[in-house]
Formats: sequence, structure tokens, C-alpha cells
Amino acid sequence: MFAITTVTGADHTGIIAAVTTELAHSGVNILDVSQTIMDQWFTMILRVELPDDNVSALQSRLDEVGQREKLVIRVQSENLFTAVNEI
Repeated sequence: MFAITTVTGADHTGIIAAVTTELAHSGVNILDVSQTIMDQWFTMILRVELPDDNVSALQSRLDEVGQREKLVIRVQSENLFTAVNEI
């Protein structure tokens, strides 16, 4: 299953490492990534492939990373992300 993961928050050291480490531990393959710093804000969007269809389980694991790193991390199926953003 393909999904879109967005990461936003105040910029600080270790954000990419924290997020991608959890993705790797979850068996998630990163297919594409874009990240930028806007003023003091970190933003990253990733297109990923999940080993299963369990978006909610991945979201729960990334919520823990988000709390620890003070980030907002959202995971949506690629189909849902595309539908919502076409409106």
C-alpha cells in the first residue's frame, strides 16, 4: 500500500533521523521525499510503501515519535491524500 506522510514542526537536530528510523523499523520503504526549512519550521513530505495496509498502526508509532520530537506527523493512504487535495 502506498501512503503519504507529512512531518511539520520547529526545526531541530535529529528530525529526519527519528522519523526515518521508525519508518525503517516498521518495514516502510521511502519512495520519494521532499523537505525544506521555512523560517524556523521544518516540513517534510514522503511517499512511502507500507508492507501491509495498516496505516493506523504506523500512525500510532509515528505519533510516539511526534510526541518525543515535538512534531506533527500524519500518515494517509495515497488515494485519500490525492482525493482530498483534488477538491
